[in-house]
Amino acid sequence: MDPTPHLRVEPAPTTVFRHLEARGDRVRFRVPRPDGSERLVRWHEMAAQVRAIAATLRAHGVGPGDKGAVFAGNSVEWFFAALAIEAVGAAMVPVYPTTTADGLAYMLEHGDVAVVFVDGPDQRVRLAEVAAGLPKLRLCVTLAGDAEPLGALPSLTWPAAIAHGEAVDAAEPGRFEADLAAIDLDTPAVMLYTSGTTGRPKGVPLTHRNVGVNGCDWLRCYGSLVEEGDVDLLWLPLSHIFGFGEACLGNTLGFESTLTTPALVLDRLTDVRPHVFMSVPAYWEKLATLAAAEADPGAALRRLTGGRLRFCLSGGAGLNLAVKEFFAAHGIVIMEGYGLTEASPTLTLNRPERYRFDSVGLPLPSVELRLADDGEILARGPSIFAGYHKDPDATASTLDAEGWLHTGDLGRFTEDGFLQIIGRKKEILVTAGGKNVPPANIESRFADDSLIAHVVVYGDGKRYLVAGIWLDPAAAAAATAGMDAAAARARLEAEVAARIERVNQDLDRYMTLKRFRIFPGALTVEDGTLTATLKLRRKAIDAVYGAQLEELYA
Repeated sequence: MDPTPHLRVEPAPTTVFRHLEARGDRVRFRVPRPDGSERLVRWHEMAAQVRAIAATLRAHGVGPGDKGAVFAGNSVEWFFAALAIEAVGAAMVPVYPTTTADGLAYMLEHGDVAVVFVDGPDQRVRLAEVAAGLPKLRLCVTLAGDAEPLGALPSLTWPAAIAHGEAVDAAEPGRFEADLAAIDLDTPAVMLYTSGTTGRPKGVPLTHRNVGVNGCDWLRCYGSLVEEGDVDLLWLPLSHIFGFGEACLGNTLGFESTLTTPALVLDRLTDVRPHVFMSVPAYWEKLATLAAAEADPGAALRRLTGGRLRFCLSGGAGLNLAVKEFFAAHGIVIMEGYGLTEASPTLTLNRPERYRFDSVGLPLPSVELRLADDGEILARGPSIFAGYHKDPDATASTLDAEGWLHTGDLGRFTEDGFLQIIGRKKEILVTAGGKNVPPANIESRFADDSLIAHVVVYGDGKRYLVAGIWLDPAAAAAATAGMDAAAARARLEAEVAARIERVNQDLDRYMTLKRFRIFPGALTVEDGTLTATLKLRRKAIDAVYGAQLEELYA
């Protein structure tokens, strides 16, 4: 596809209405129902609901300079609410549906949020706990369930908000179009809270220009892999810029998107047969494992993915090299890139005509990259944010006087210009012997181990390094089938010890793991030990497991 007609920097809701006449009767979303049927959501329905919700927001005083939050799981209503917030000139603040009441209160208060959309009873309960302490909050809209008042906070159901907005819109002809046309591209479109490894999350405002430029860069890189009206399978959280970006790309290119869940996504690949599939590494790895177990891996891979994949993207974390090579050997090339929220979010991408699997790609057309003297990756360009919300100190430590974003990641360039990530500047362990150890460099060596789900290297200030180990439940059960508890423990200890020894053989002596402990259960987003993109939260892990890891030095 020639991307040129789509290379426009414009607010996300503008894209919907610009294409409405041509696409009005086409299906935009397929939403599964519990009985196995599908609800078809056409473009004209999407546009009408965005317009109506925008009118309701306007009637409650929400407009330029304000912020609206969406605290819910994936749904078409989630996406329409986000577009409506942007359509009145406000900034959309996504909040993960698993966020605790304390985390919710922080984001709504710190973000000066005026309206919040919630999913249903679970989110309403958490909002009810904190609503009284949020005087700037003016309205709650419930996407599913009732709309019982939350104290003094007005509350509407989604259908009631639609009906109210339709009446307001009819009474103010032309107002919606005027508001949309008046949006300043250099005002915030979204404000995302970074799930960092320490401290409270930071608010990252991204302007319409920031995300628009980044979107145009994507199209320049991947125009040859996508076509108007492609089918995609949308399961990534809309609360994350990866998932929201996929949904917005679908609006630009007229995708027909089937909504699904993380638990069902691999099963849906076979019947939806998407042209576009964006995923985190775990799902690509699972597909590779399933296909490799069959007599004809190529045929298995085509069956498992539906046989029509054209644009495959992996993000959120690094994908194992062997997995990328396995897919490529069977005719499916998985593109991979690198970025962070503050960069809207992408800085580099591999290209269909030029890629290296041992890298995260080449800089985007609008991005300037260089390495600092210590190897930190620095970035500059129109997609880089202007600073954290209400946090000048954090801004000053992240953006320098020349406009360079200090990513906190360590990298190197290959001889042909591709970027490789080699570590994290801010996650360095310094041993008692003065050796600097990036723990992620050790942990990543276990990434393709089917038995081990997570490894956390520990040992800051210590004479040697140790590790906490969390196992994959299914793999552990298979390895110990038929054994009693004592024999199973011994078997798993031996298996983990052998794996660590293999890794140790390739490490400098000061980086080797001398002892380990297998912990029950799992690290999860819900318990705060993983970020929303499944990265380790070291401070939280240390708080929960640090005392037991310290015992390894006894």
